[in-house]
Amino acid sequence: MREGRKVRAWMVERDISVSDVARRAGIARSIVSETVHGRRNNRKALRALLAVGCPGRLLALPEDMKGQEAA
Repeated sequence: MREGRKVRAWMVERDISVSDVARRAGIARSIVSETVHGRRNNRKALRALLAVGCPGRLLALPEDMKGQEAA
């Protein structure tokens, strides 16, 4: 289960906004927010979070994305 508070804390510590991730992924901010808080598993949002350095362990990646942390 994804712990949105921990993901958000990680983002705040690194001055990364939901808007930054949304722009990188080419999707709406609401989709990123819902993904961060575990209400969605949007692959574009998860890949963008990984790309900005978010640890995969914080994201509780779906089975089909496990192993992509270093990608």
